[in-house]
Amino acid sequence: MSDPTSPQERIKTLTQRLHHLNYQYYQNDVSEVPDQEFDHMLAELQALEKEFPEFVLPNSPTQRVGGTVTKQFPTALHRYPMLSLGNTYSEADLRDFDERVSRGLEGAEYTYVCEMKFDGVAMSLTYENGELTQGVTRGDGTRGDVVTNNVRTIKNLPLHLRPAPNQPTEFEVRGEIFMPITVFDELNAEREQNGEALLANPRNAASGTLKLQDSAMVAARRLRFFAYSFLSSGRTFPTHSASLEALKAWGLPVSDTWRLCHSINEVLDFVHHWEKKRFELPVATDGIVIKVDDLRQQEVLGFTSKSPRWAIAYKYPAEKARTRLNSIQYQVGRTGAVTPVAMLTPVPLAGTVVKRASVHNANQIAALDLRIGDMVFVEKGGEIIPKITGVDLTARPADSEPIKYPTECPACGTPLIRPEGEAHFRCPNDEGCPPQLKAKLEHYVSRKALNIDGLGTETVGRFFDLGLVRTPADIYDLTAATLTGLERLGEKSINNLLKGVEASKQVPFDRVLFGLGIRYVGETVAEKLAAHYRTIDAMAAASAGELAATPEVGGVIAESLAEWFSDANNRELIERLRAAGVQLALTGEPPRAQSDRLAGLTFVLSGVFEQHSREELQHLIQQHGGKITGSISKKLSYLVAGDKMGPAKREKATELKVPIISETDLLAMIPSDLEAEDDVAGADADTLSLTGDPTLTAPADSAAEPGKQGSLF
Repeated sequence: MSDPTSPQERIKTLTQRLHHLNYQYYQNDVSEVPDQEFDHMLAELQALEKEFPEFVLPNSPTQRVGGTVTKQFPTALHRYPMLSLGNTYSEADLRDFDERVSRGLEGAEYTYVCEMKFDGVAMSLTYENGELTQGVTRGDGTRGDVVTNNVRTIKNLPLHLRPAPNQPTEFEVRGEIFMPITVFDELNAEREQNGEALLANPRNAASGTLKLQDSAMVAARRLRFFAYSFLSSGRTFPTHSASLEALKAWGLPVSDTWRLCHSINEVLDFVHHWEKKRFELPVATDGIVIKVDDLRQQEVLGFTSKSPRWAIAYKYPAEKARTRLNSIQYQVGRTGAVTPVAMLTPVPLAGTVVKRASVHNANQIAALDLRIGDMVFVEKGGEIIPKITGVDLTARPADSEPIKYPTECPACGTPLIRPEGEAHFRCPNDEGCPPQLKAKLEHYVSRKALNIDGLGTETVGRFFDLGLVRTPADIYDLTAATLTGLERLGEKSINNLLKGVEASKQVPFDRVLFGLGIRYVGETVAEKLAAHYRTIDAMAAASAGELAATPEVGGVIAESLAEWFSDANNRELIERLRAAGVQLALTGEPPRAQSDRLAGLTFVLSGVFEQHSREELQHLIQQHGGKITGSISKKLSYLVAGDKMGPAKREKATELKVPIISETDLLAMIPSDLEAEDDVAGADADTLSLTGDPTLTAPADSAAEPGKQGSLF
């Protein structure tokens, strides 16, 4: 008999109690205990788990606070493909859909389930024995990113389900992870106050949050989840609506906005009911999903090559409003691009009050013939900053004049330039324009660059405003004495920040190169350049022509690099970073090719592959002497086709008579480890026989197997 006072039993009791309280709070809106008591139990559980880690349960409620740091996300194949829905924007199309369903079911009676189409991130969750074991993003529909640690932080998502007699041992739940509108508004208000770029919409914010490496940061974003479908290997339920009821009974959050409709007229009533009312919901929505309810009838109707015949999405038209254009503000970005933003008389639009709208560039101002004082039409299609789509010329003041785009930088007064072929005017004062300098610092410390712990974009921006840092090299001159006494920086924060700065000296060269913010040098280009030149000195010594010959680096990027390295200030920056100990070269020996079996061959990879990720296949090709390119030409040796390969590449390869091979064919060309050791230098890879036909077609889109339970969405 177990001892109820033992640490193991106490951990078990607290875990069960906290799971129950979470369920009551997030599913039933019931607070059974005061917040203080809940926090006390959670703190007790955390303390016990720290002292007795061997007794921690797999889905402990303490995991919701995050704390796991992931350097990269592995990928996983979806057991059931996450396919897309066909979209429509008219009632006539919905009636046509209904007629197709009726014909497909040969006059049998049928009903629909109508659900709100939440504007978030589609997620596939796996439960085993009632425990959440995996969370995978939609990805390309066949393979997605495994973000389980981040998903566990979502407080209304149960880590442990309520038991039920008909609950399968293992099943999948599909649903939408979203950022509540209030949380999104708070986050954007904070970013605006800090001078950061606003997030476009709650959907993008949720997507970006799920890709954060630190799950504690994910927990702070307060994401939420709604389940909308169930999948398992057997037939557990007769209808989709029955599965929704079961999911809710098991403790999963299911929005109560769905309705069972017995005719297309009832469907249209549902569509009309939510056209305006949807803005009262705590989550952004962009339409209605209509599904045939009976799962056997879904199987009868089947799929087209792209989407199911038993489901469709109705999209609401973008909301529009009419208001006055009061002024234009001009914002300067990291690369010097000057972007105009229209300041408007506040107007209600799609559930929010709109005060400004995107104008993009001088070309759009001219195309719309915008004038200060105009009554303009603004449209909001899910974006937080709507766009101006037109002008009410009947209300234009008689004395209005066309807007004159500034000729000088609004931040530093430097004359603007407009490079040939570009839409944006730019400020060329990249060494003295404050917004550019500040944005470059923020880019340098960002997660994908140096990722300096304790020195985020807000803090480095504040240091810039205080005059403490002006270039990335200045960051390495910061000391405890410099930072002591600054507001909101205690001793612990200063120590953590300086440790983060010191740790950034070990960040690999390719990320340092990306962090320098050279125009057109993104993550992938930085990685290619670092791998090719190995050191920043070799790269700086290369001519524009030599740089352009680097794989996947074209003339525009090469010219930008050559211009950057020719600047004396940038050369000084490199020397200061070198003196600070920042990595400006790849360490270790260059990777040695395992064989030259693919020497002289070039490959394009397209689609999703079963046995390896695309990056793994690229590495294998390069390790055996082959080259990767991104475009199809007559000089291409092979197009390697995976699932979901784009039709355009297939058509061009066929037209140019480029052989199309499968992943299996490619792997057959690569020797095993033992063969690679014995491979004779200079072996002619062209003599290898391929198992695949040169006109091999990619695998067809897969649908759920007969008998598999539930919707694919």
